[in-house]
Amino acid sequence: MQIMVNDTRHDVRATTLAALLEELGYDGNARIATAVEGSFVPRGQRMSMVLREGARVEILAPMQGG
Repeated sequence: MQIMVNDTRHDVRATTLAALLEELGYDGNARIATAVEGSFVPRGQRMSMVLREGARVEILAPMQGG
């Protein structure tokens, strides 16, 4: 299925947000924030967050700096 991740189109097999992160190579312990269709998805809900064709996903990693 095709979804948008950070405004880039991806063809993926994953059907949940957790599976998508794994498919895209994110470490299960990575400190990231996720959102689907503009709504924040906490880590504990990623396994149950079902993705649909055309879903818009945001994956954000914290940045260091001053």
